[in-house]
Amino acid sequence: MNANSNQSASSEELISSQALIKRDADSVAGTIYRYTDIAFQRGDGVYLYDFEGHRYLDFVSGIATMNVGHCHPQVVDAIRDQAQTLIHGASHVGYLEPYVDLVEALKATAPGDLQSGKAILVNSGSEAVETAIKLARFVTNRPMILAFTDSFHGRSMGALSMTASSTLFRQRLSSLLPGVHHTPYPYCFRCPLKYASPEECDLACVNLVEKALTSVVPPDDLAGIIVEPIAGEGGYIVPPEGFLFALREICDRTGALLIADEVQTGLGRTGKMFAVEHGGIEPDIICLAKALGGGLPLGAALAKSELMDKWPPAAQGTTFGGNPVACRAGLASLEIIQQQELMPHAVEVGEFIQKRFMAAQKEFPMIGDIRGTGLMIGVELVNPDGSPADEIIKAIIKEMGSKGIVLTKCGASAIRIAPPLIISKEQAAEGVDIILSVIGNHQWE
Repeated sequence: MNANSNQSASSEELISSQALIKRDADSVAGTIYRYTDIAFQRGDGVYLYDFEGHRYLDFVSGIATMNVGHCHPQVVDAIRDQAQTLIHGASHVGYLEPYVDLVEALKATAPGDLQSGKAILVNSGSEAVETAIKLARFVTNRPMILAFTDSFHGRSMGALSMTASSTLFRQRLSSLLPGVHHTPYPYCFRCPLKYASPEECDLACVNLVEKALTSVVPPDDLAGIIVEPIAGEGGYIVPPEGFLFALREICDRTGALLIADEVQTGLGRTGKMFAVEHGGIEPDIICLAKALGGGLPLGAALAKSELMDKWPPAAQGTTFGGNPVACRAGLASLEIIQQQELMPHAVEVGEFIQKRFMAAQKEFPMIGDIRGTGLMIGVELVNPDGSPADEIIKAIIKEMGSKGIVLTKCGASAIRIAPPLIISKEQAAEGVDIILSVIGNHQWE
């Protein structure tokens, strides 16, 4: 697909992309990093459009957020209807029907005892994580949290204390939340313990958790273990079978709570409503955001009722969390995912994409690893010596934008593939063709 070949239906171009980019440079903080040089004007389904009308296939869906695509008619109608009824009321001031509707619908999709659990709605993934950590410490009356390297749980100071996917996020911020200890996430392609395969290691990363409980983290002080069922920003890393089950067993044995950060994995992205379902386990708390709001800011912490009921009124709160408009957008998105059977579709298209890249590895040895579940796929690029191609991937991502596809990276050098769940196999093939052509342009000389 040529990015210059498709013009939008709009007949009036009020500003140019370059003019907007210039205004942005003059006014917006430089700490907002941009993966592409594209200025987006509108979105429709699996496509984004710039101010000149050029069309781009969206392979990252607002960072795993637009699960039902851009401007889905049902979502737009829900937003419009609610905006004409009540935009904001604040859940602390009174009771809001969209808030209750969304929580009830969310609970109905949850695993096990969480179906009879309770939730608090917030504004973002970071806030959902902060809420979960506060709840775990409060109800257990314990001070410590165990997290993992290669994890990303947010950028606010508490959530950042759990985040360990890049030192950049922590630079000059030594005074983070105390009582957080990290052990290695099972990143099998780059095993931190140098094992050749998951079969050889026998879940050695779990042994390091056990070691921490005898040397650094007193079990009676452990409030919870927080884990991404698939590590997102760390590189779309899928843990080996049995890892999540082992963490569940450790929490059961120590009295700690298992917190699943499903901010990026949740709501159908992996082919199941929640990624923990692939591991056959039930967490005590689930953190959600991104796709939950259908494109509007919304997060949630869903926990077992016996935990939430121990939290007294006003111990946690938010002004905008559970905003009626965001709740209606989220409820519409959840209905679309279920009614249109987008989860099995995500599995089918995701397997198709992975097979395409696996076949291409023979021609392009720069492709070091392909991993993922459903439509959450990482394609890791490597240098000739096997090290992460962390420099070349920046140029590759930028070039893909000029070829008509929007992508970002994750981890040191993995192409992040997370398109809307509505993507067709034909659209997926078109996107993979573009990616492989750009990789071919940068293949080792």
